[in-house]
Amino acid sequence: MKTRTVLRGGSVITPGGPVRADVAIEAGEVTRVGRISAREDDTVLDVSARFVLPGFIDVHSHADGLLGDPDVTRTLLRQGVTTVIAGQDGVSYAPGDGAYASEYFAAINGPHPSYRGGGVDAYLSGIEGTTAVNAGYLVPAGTVRFDVCGRDDRPASEVERRRMAELVAEGMDAGALGLSSGLDYVPGIFQDADEIAALCAPVARAGGVYVTHMRGGYESNTAAGIAEVAEISRRAELESGSPLKVHVSHFHADADIVLGQLDALDEAGVDATFDAYPYVRGCTLLGMPLLSPEISALPREEAVAVITDPARRAALREACTNRATQSASLGPDWPDMITLAHIAAPELAWAHGLTLRDAADRADTSPVDFALDALAASHLECSAVMAVRHPRSDTELARIFSHPAHTGGSDGIHIGAHPHPRAAGTFARFLREYVRELGAWSWSDAVHHLSALPARRFGLGRRGAVEVGAVADLVIVDPATVTDLSTYEHPRVAAVGIDDVFVAGVRVLAGGEPTGALPGRGLRRTAGVAA
Repeated sequence: MKTRTVLRGGSVITPGGPVRADVAIEAGEVTRVGRISAREDDTVLDVSARFVLPGFIDVHSHADGLLGDPDVTRTLLRQGVTTVIAGQDGVSYAPGDGAYASEYFAAINGPHPSYRGGGVDAYLSGIEGTTAVNAGYLVPAGTVRFDVCGRDDRPASEVERRRMAELVAEGMDAGALGLSSGLDYVPGIFQDADEIAALCAPVARAGGVYVTHMRGGYESNTAAGIAEVAEISRRAELESGSPLKVHVSHFHADADIVLGQLDALDEAGVDATFDAYPYVRGCTLLGMPLLSPEISALPREEAVAVITDPARRAALREACTNRATQSASLGPDWPDMITLAHIAAPELAWAHGLTLRDAADRADTSPVDFALDALAASHLECSAVMAVRHPRSDTELARIFSHPAHTGGSDGIHIGAHPHPRAAGTFARFLREYVRELGAWSWSDAVHHLSALPARRFGLGRRGAVEVGAVADLVIVDPATVTDLSTYEHPRVAAVGIDDVFVAGVRVLAGGEPTGALPGRGLRRTAGVAA
């Protein structure tokens, strides 16, 4: 008889609230929930006064190439994250050889330790035996375009669109969960609605999800991005003969805007979900709000040559200042709103955690010149935490998170000396602030937003529930103490209150520390269900 693990004395979450129940785990699955009689060979874990919850699913993660990094997985597990969805924002390693993502997203995803080609199948297969957490993958539309069209900013030809659609279909056949786009990034910014719709057709036919970083920078520009999402959905359905599920990434704007635009999608007949994290500031490439797409699209050395050309610096300085000033998120005070998260140039490591204005003052230069010099010295490998012009209160964020189509996504970027605290704190912050302190969510709501809905939406098999037959991805939560400790000043501090985590029935976190077990899998969608 196989050894059984019994989680004894805790509570599981029902629609009516927490209910006292033991949980038995065998062969990677939950086999009993309720009062469980002891067996002589049981492995028993006392979870009295704690809740047994389904593992949290981070639907928007940038841990793509870092799943084998023990510091990253510890950060995830301490929040209760057992599955991440990678391939976000239209840029990641597969298909192709991974070189473009390693270059352009060096400050977001970084290089992959082993992937050098082989497509979605190779990426997912490479996860086995390397990590404590699971990962699903979205085919990145920008990477697909780069593989077919290179760095060109022109519309794709019909032949090129067909080839791109073939690559997406191959990725879906290999188990991808859907397609992602990053329409403010390069080369996604060059992809129009027709091109994206063509790539979404095989996604719709496979029952996958179109996940989008919308065009236009969000905030007050959201309506235009949502209108394009609706148009892409309509065109993809016409081409495929199947409805397209859509998901809006990191949907940040005022609550009235977010909720109004979700209503607009519903009225347009679009089946939509979204993710949003419990922080007001964002984080992205430092060059994104400053450099034009034409410069960002250049190979790194050519872009550095443009940035460092004395004959071009005056015009470049003016263009970058105008882009940042006219940004819907930043505005005229942009040097005070950009905090340096990652600068690859070691000689500028002293600037991590400083605003652009403070760093420029210390370097006795202007903010725009400091930014350009940092980008050049780092070969564009720089990221920054971005404040917004009109911060939102916790209660306003709660209005967004209370929408039934909301899912938890950290947009966590783990690279950098001073990253955004969302990478270490998102899921614990949801539980502390929105369940325990504000009461905006019940514990049942937390399970819906962080586990159950993401599992159903992305076809992750029998995950997202604590019930007989479910995969035993389980987190043990102390409801009285679960707390995020990462802050903008100290962004890497791990959460507390989740000390024990199981993935596929294997204990991967014990007493708050990783056990060294590596049961994580590449999760594949097959016939509409991931296995």
